Amino acid sequence: MHLSPDEIVFWQHGFLKLNATIVFTWGLMLLLTLGAWLITRRLSTGLERSRWQNFLEILVTGIGTQIEGIGLHQPKKYLGFLGTLFLFIAVANLCTIFPGYEPPTASLSTTAALALCVLVAVPLYGIEDRGLGGYLKSYLEPTPLMLPFNLISEMSRTLALAVRLFGNMMSGAMILAILLTITPFFFPIAMTALGLLTGMVQAYIFSILAAVYIAAAAGTEKPATTTHSDPETGGEPTALPRT
Repeated sequence: MHLSPDEIVFWQHGFLKLNATIVFTWGLMLLLTLGAWLITRRLSTGLERSRWQNFLEILVTGIGTQIEGIGLHQPKKYLGFLGTLFLFIAVANLCTIFPGYEPPTASLSTTAALALCVLVAVPLYGIEDRGLGGYLKSYLEPTPLMLPFNLISEMSRTLALAVRLFGNMMSGAMILAILLTITPFFFPIAMTALGLLTGMVQAYIFSILAAVYIAAAAGTEKPATTTHSDPETGGEPTALPRT
């Protein structure tokens, strides 16, 4: 039983190591890239669309609705980053059904890398939406005395993201390995199914937390509306966006 895929070394030369974390991470990236190409290579922009394309559009629309509900009112801008986070963590867990595979998310180095991606993306999106001055000003709110506490919060939540995902993934793999040695029949199958469900939940939670942090940094607000008299509707006011 391995506590982490880092312990599985396929090749080593001096201090250079090629462990399972690196191999399976690159394998997942290749799988996601190839899968994205196969899924999207025959999409249609016309009126006639396949059931598969309709399902994909419903799925993407649902994800966009989730992102918008968090407070990000331009979900298409964030869909690529948040969707990639979710897919990587979800597929990393789903592939545990294959013998010999170790999820890279059970390594602290992988979860730390994912958390650092969020740490970098939050200020980038915040500066893009609010400007450099507006984003930096948020660290002084509600009072300049909160500056050190806001900085500590920025770093601590990144650490929390990495440790939470690592702990949940590693504990699930360890429990499954222990049960396989004790009761190697029906019970581990049920635990494997539960582990897959847990992994999907963790992928969702990680993506949602990343979206919440980005929304807080962006400080987006719903566009205000003004009333305008429409002669075609009998002079009743209609809401128009304020420009």
